[in-house]
Order: sequence, then structure tokens, then C-alpha cells
Amino acid sequence: MHVLGINALFHDPAAALVTDGRVVAAAEEERFSRRKHGKRPVPFSAWELPGQSARWCLEQAGLTPSDLDAVAYSYDPALARPADEMGLHDPWDHLRQQYAREAPDFLAEALPGLDPAKVRFVPHHVAHAASAGPVSPYPDCAVLVLDGRGECGSHLAGRCTGRELTVLGTQRLPDSLGLFYEDLTQHLGFLRSSDEFKVMALASYGTPRHAGRLRAYVHADGDGGFRARPVPWAEFVPPRPPGGAWNQDHADLAASAQLCLEEAMLALARWLRERTGEDALTMAGGVALNCVANTRLWRESGFRHVWVQPAAGDAGTALGAAAYVAGQKDTLEPMPTAALGRGWSDAELRAWVERAAVPYEEPADIAETAAQALADDGIVAWFQGRSEYGPRALGHRSLLAHPGKAENLERLNAVKGREEFRPVAPMVLAERAGEIFDGPLPSPHMLFVHDVAAEWRARIPAVVHVDGTARIQTVDRAQEPLVARMIEGFERRTGLPVVVNTSLNTAGRPMVDDPRDALECFGSAPVDLLVLGPFAIRRGKAFA
Repeated sequence: MHVLGINALFHDPAAALVTDGRVVAAAEEERFSRRKHGKRPVPFSAWELPGQSARWCLEQAGLTPSDLDAVAYSYDPALARPADEMGLHDPWDHLRQQYAREAPDFLAEALPGLDPAKVRFVPHHVAHAASAGPVSPYPDCAVLVLDGRGECGSHLAGRCTGRELTVLGTQRLPDSLGLFYEDLTQHLGFLRSSDEFKVMALASYGTPRHAGRLRAYVHADGDGGFRARPVPWAEFVPPRPPGGAWNQDHADLAASAQLCLEEAMLALARWLRERTGEDALTMAGGVALNCVANTRLWRESGFRHVWVQPAAGDAGTALGAAAYVAGQKDTLEPMPTAALGRGWSDAELRAWVERAAVPYEEPADIAETAAQALADDGIVAWFQGRSEYGPRALGHRSLLAHPGKAENLERLNAVKGREEFRPVAPMVLAERAGEIFDGPLPSPHMLFVHDVAAEWRARIPAVVHVDGTARIQTVDRAQEPLVARMIEGFERRTGLPVVVNTSLNTAGRPMVDDPRDALECFGSAPVDLLVLGPFAIRRGKAFA
């Protein structure tokens, strides 16, 4: 059974293909269109479909639209109510609902040969939930979904038994932890539905002195739900204009909101643990990308395991919708990897390099070449294998650097054009992580924060955040042998078993996806070495 999943309505449009219960391909439209997040989350863009990523998923499997058994669309307009009835100020939401109702015909036009009768509407939070529990490593688990909004809710609590999802509870709008955090993101001068992770990073610089007042607006209700109503943010701190300087008041408000979010999430997780008795918690929804809160849940909720969908935001609902429909007939398999996007053969990469007319090398071991460049304090653009599904660079589309140089944090943020308070991540072999980092292990998807051992903080200062933590990525050598060899080569030269890893892109642009993107990024950013598959391109030679 071939099921194509589609996320289109709000933001981060994406497509995913599940064949006979196995996730075959998944990709976000932004990686093709080169528009960050694919589009803005406004009703006027709700008609835009992930046509390029959908067609690529089909091509990857050698299918045509007529071969599909179903197309799963991650929103069900039949469940929606007018925005004002839900307590939301969204005067054009009716346009969004109209576009959703017309999605079968829009999809048939975008994918010629598709029978619109094959389109199935999957409730938004069910799609989120199905991207977590049913395809996680845990066939029996609890499921927690938290985001801004779906049709008429913002939360789902559920349970998977034998990979079959049962919904235990939901939270209806206007209460929304996601909208609470989005509103603060906008108030602090960042782009809502995009830059919430910046608020999380800024929170580490503040103290939660406003938490007592904020709890009147945001708190768990003790019965598996919560209250999260609009906050008069300006009564706490004047709004920061976009691009303006941040100060301690902004950081303190971010810290206060972060604490309230963590407290509400922890209460929800504890209720779910008591209700289900499960050892494993799986999570999805944009709020599940808050790695600080995720670690607190791991430490304090009572669950032994916490697993977060790597594409926890709306992009992941494409996979979840497809998995939900496929699971009604086929036995679902665990998601094998986050590397579900496009990849190129060595011959194809060579053709790209030669077309670009840049001098290149083909060393005997590209991992050793990269390790030497890093040991020499070069910045390395690393392009290998299939691209990642979700917002994290996990060793396939990465910028790498030396962690022992404190100035490399500022250097990388300058290369990428990012705010100075944003951290970069350490990449470490899974078997070495416990020596250096305290937190949930393994952590392959960079979705938790870990305390850095005191004796290591001065040795790897570039990856240690102001609060003494790091958002790590553990590398399994069996799954990522090339990355493992690169890390080992770096350790032989420096004595450090850690490499800096951040996404291969510059500010405001999607992560690099294809070879052209990589070459363009290398040409425009001060990167010392581009590793493109087995090929090495050095800045000095390329721009001599």
C-alpha cells in the first residue's frame, strides 16, 4: 500500500511516502523552493501545496500519482469551527478552511493522474501523534502532542499499544501553549511560527522573575489539561522592535515564559504517565522542539524513555498522516532515520563540481581531510548522503568547527548571520557521550539539552551555553561510519572527542539541500573547506 502524506495548511509544507508500512521518503518544501518554512502561516497562503517535495517522494519510489492508494492530508476541515467561536482573532480563517475543503481538487491538479477521491483528511493532532508513537522505537508508549493550533484544539494526549493510537484527551482552543510561546516570540521582536527557538536560547540569559504573574495566565489544570490564555506582554516588558537590541528585561521575560511552559508540560506528562503506566513517552508538535523542556520531562516526569519526532513541527504531520492511514491496513515499522530527503551519487556530485568549474580534490579518505581542516581551526561545510527531515542538521548538511576555541561560537554566528546569544551544538560518538554530558542518551536528533561536565567546560567552550548546558548530537558509528571516522580523526589530532555541528545555511535561508545550494553557500560564506561527498574544495584554491 502506497500512501503519500501532505502537510500544507499552516506552515512548513512537506510530503512523505509510506509504502507497506515503511517510511520511504520525506522532505520539506522549503528545501526545494528555497523559501524559509516554505511559506508564511497566513490564510492567504493555505492553498500552496508541497508540489515539488510530493513529486520527489513519488520519483524516489518510482511511482506516479495514479499508483497511490491514498493521499493523507494532515487537517480535517469538518472538525473546524469559526475562529471567533474558538476565541481566536483570525478574521480570514474562513479562507483557510475553504482551501482545506478544496484540497482534493488542488492536489489532483498538482499531481496529474491523482484521483481526488483518494484524498483522506486526517485530524491535525492525530497526524502529529501518528508521527510520534506509531513510528517511534516503542510500539507501546504514551503520546503527547503540543503545538499552536489544529482544527479546534492545541493538544492531544494518547497511548499507543502495538503501534495503534488511542486518543485519551485533548485541549480545546483558545488555550494553547504553542500560541502562548508564539505571541511572546513576536513581542520580543522575532518572527512568530519560526523563531521560537531563539526565545528558548535567550531565556538562559535571564531569571524568571515574572513567573508568578505569568502563572495566572498559563498553568496546568490538574486533570490532564491546561489554561493558556493571551498575555498582556507589554505590561511586563515593552515590545522589542525587530532587529533591535535585546536587554536583560527581554531575557527575564523569556526565562519566565520558559519556566511556565516547562511546568505545564511537566504536569501534562505526569498525568499521562499516571494514566497510561507506560515507560516511554513520545512527543510531537512544535512545542516538542523545545529541547530544554524535553530534558526536564526526561528528568522529572517519571517516564524512563522520552522520544521526540525529529520533524516535530508541522512538517512532521505529512509523515504522521501517511502513517496513520497506512497503519489501518499495514503493520507500521519504526522510522529508520531522519535522513529521508534527497541524496546524490558520487558521479552526480562530480558532475556538479565540474559544472561549477572549481578546483577540487578527491582524497583517499575524506573524513581524514575534514578532520585535519578542523584541527587546523578551519570551518568545514559537510554535505553527505540524504538530507535530514526536520529542522536539525544531523551530520548530513552541517557546518563543522573546532570546539576548543571559544571564539568559534562568535565566528560561526558571524558566518551564518545569527544573533550572538545563540549556541551551537556538539557532535560526539554515542559511546563517548556519557564521559562529557549528563542527560538522555543516546540523543541522535539534537532534541535535548545536557549538562556539560565541569572538567570539560573549559576544554570545549565553543559548544557550552551560558547556563553550562549543550544540545548534543550523539553519533552511532554503525549508522554514520563516515561521521564517526571524522570525529575520531579530529580526536587523534586534538585530544577532543567532540566537533561543533550547526546547520549548513545562512540566516533566513533554508538548510542546504542539493549540491547547487552547497556550492552557493560555500561561495558566499567564509567557509574554509567544502566536503561534497568524496570531494574536497578549498577556499584558497577555489578563489585564488
